[in-house]
Amino acid sequence: MTKDILNAAHRLTVETIKSLPPAGTPAPTAWFLGPKAENRAFLAKLVQQAVAAHSDFRVDYAPKDPPFATKEAMEGSAHKATCAQTEKALGDILRSLAGSTPLASYRNQSHMYWDVTLPGAVGYFAGMLFNQNNVAAEASPVTTAMEIEVARQLCRMLGYDLDGDIPPWGHITCDGSVANAEAMWAARNLAYHAVSISAALEDDARLANGRDVTVRTGGGRRIRLLDLTRWEQMNLPIAERLSLTARIIETSGLDEDVLSDALSERTIQSLGILVFHRRYLSTVRDTPVVFAPATAHYSWVKAAGLLGLGMAEVRAVPIDADGRMQLPALRRGLEEALTSHRPVAQVVAVTGTTGEGAVDPLDDIAAIRREYSERGLTFAIHADAAWGGYFASMLRPPRTNAPDDPSQTFGFDPAPQEALGDHAARHLGAMARADTITVDPHKAGFIPYPAGCLSYRDHRLPDLISVKSPVVYHDGAAPTVGVYGIEGSRPGAAAVAVLLSHTVIPPDASGYGRLLGRCVFGAKRFYAATVTLGDAKTPYTITPLIRLPAEVDGKTAIEVDAQRRLIRDKLVPPENDRLMALFREEPDLKTLFRRLGPDLTVFAYAANFRTGSGTNTDIGLMNELNDLIYHRLSLESDEGKRPPDRPMFVTASAYDPCVTGQDFVDAFAQRAGLKAAPGVPLRFLISTMQNPWITATSQGSMIPELMRVLDRTLREAVAEVIDRHGL
Repeated sequence: MTKDILNAAHRLTVETIKSLPPAGTPAPTAWFLGPKAENRAFLAKLVQQAVAAHSDFRVDYAPKDPPFATKEAMEGSAHKATCAQTEKALGDILRSLAGSTPLASYRNQSHMYWDVTLPGAVGYFAGMLFNQNNVAAEASPVTTAMEIEVARQLCRMLGYDLDGDIPPWGHITCDGSVANAEAMWAARNLAYHAVSISAALEDDARLANGRDVTVRTGGGRRIRLLDLTRWEQMNLPIAERLSLTARIIETSGLDEDVLSDALSERTIQSLGILVFHRRYLSTVRDTPVVFAPATAHYSWVKAAGLLGLGMAEVRAVPIDADGRMQLPALRRGLEEALTSHRPVAQVVAVTGTTGEGAVDPLDDIAAIRREYSERGLTFAIHADAAWGGYFASMLRPPRTNAPDDPSQTFGFDPAPQEALGDHAARHLGAMARADTITVDPHKAGFIPYPAGCLSYRDHRLPDLISVKSPVVYHDGAAPTVGVYGIEGSRPGAAAVAVLLSHTVIPPDASGYGRLLGRCVFGAKRFYAATVTLGDAKTPYTITPLIRLPAEVDGKTAIEVDAQRRLIRDKLVPPENDRLMALFREEPDLKTLFRRLGPDLTVFAYAANFRTGSGTNTDIGLMNELNDLIYHRLSLESDEGKRPPDRPMFVTASAYDPCVTGQDFVDAFAQRAGLKAAPGVPLRFLISTMQNPWITATSQGSMIPELMRVLDRTLREAVAEVIDRHGL
């Protein structure tokens, strides 16, 4: 790509952003269509504005060119019949779509989605009409510039330093799975990068002047690259590896084209793992492994299979009782790798697991990496924040145009970060320590599909997977994004959607942070209501995965029951304004509230049942009960109802001892009153609180109504299981 195109892309970015209003708007009531389509007239107006502008664009370009059809043809019977047939077909499809899960409803508590923002929807529609392909700048000059700007905004939201000596970089992907695969691809290539350079220096006489280049090891030694073993070269600090080609050029005066040519024949990218190991790594026989928590998304094993590392080389790290990666178990895996000289390409920390809403201890993982780097084992860290990345906006101070007093426009809210527990806040705040981060605007960013993103802390890292030379590093404002990543064609409409949404709802504490702060607040209120639903005479029990704070603190059963009563009496009944007043009057109550529930907004829990003989102890019967509840509160296929008649929506999953570990499953089962059943998965339910208005509708909280639905459904399901088995 020429320098002229790079400069043009940069100018387009600046001009586009400068033409937008200042980021931030005061009234969240205009941010969404609304559960009851409250903003339908506004949406229609915006869509018409987009249609009109696009139509004018077509008319204004080459205005003397003829129409594609005559006036007679446009007014003829065939044209009219085609229009009528199209309207009928659309009507039929719209009637069919009315059987979809009502995502924007308060009653949708299932997967990690809710409504899409109005600017996101309209931005996507407007961009779709132009149908730009962001594979290259010449195919999408405006939307590529928008994508570059959106990626910068996301890097800032995640905590990366845009003004540092080595700026970050990112780009939009279709989803988090593709972003995860790209991150592993970059980590794999990074693991071999210094070996490739060393091999080129050793073998190619044209590079003789560069053979004395030195590096600094993780232990602090300054040493010549060629004097290191292959194992040591694979475990140089990441910044040293990424700086090597530029350092060779700077210190030796070598022509970068010569170095690029020599290196291109010796990369893992060009040779493949088998040939590369056979040719250059006779002393390091094992291929790299990846460590990820047992809760990691299935995209990680898929990526390892695609990249030739092997699915089995994604090593599942056990999780603790809160669903987070166990650090001692990670240390054991790293220690074994160090002892056996097994390279580690990557450690994955999940920031918002899909089944538990858990945030892995990223800050601690980064500290562990520093320790192992000093001992000679270095690896890339990835934060899989596909779900949780946007929650980092709760920690970002507003940049521009924020209301002086957001509570005046957004109701009861505390400062967004106050809704987070200490653990989540600490590790969300540490995401900048990761080398790569996946974040999905189409999840907690409320953007239409498809819109994922991969962000790099160091803009030089994606050059290792590009189709261009790994020597020629860009400056963080690449003119095109098509040379990076897995995808080719990608919709420019996604960049338009995210940019317009970020303009109206900034990715900081005044915009997305406030929305997601409300979601976290709602999740804690839902948790409090669910764990106190029923009493000793109720025919069911509910066991949350995330324990009550008193349980976490090792209190007695009597003290745990006392805390449950406190939650039931003081945290469940009040409307939001009264609850906020109670927090001011009783700070300890606020501290308790902040400790409740999951790290983010995904809430896992399991139902069991009671008979005259006591609580059921059979895991099979409890699994049957939870399956039945799920079927009553979900849509598995088109059931013909327009709209669906389910009173509430949840989803479900299972903890398999082969994946999460038997100890984890046994601990959860024991809390639910079950006998141990080695090897048997445990079924559970999931509710996701992603509606910012769930506790603050025009008529108060919807949670009491959801509790009535849950109570009724549980009673009916228990009765069916008991009757079915004659208990």
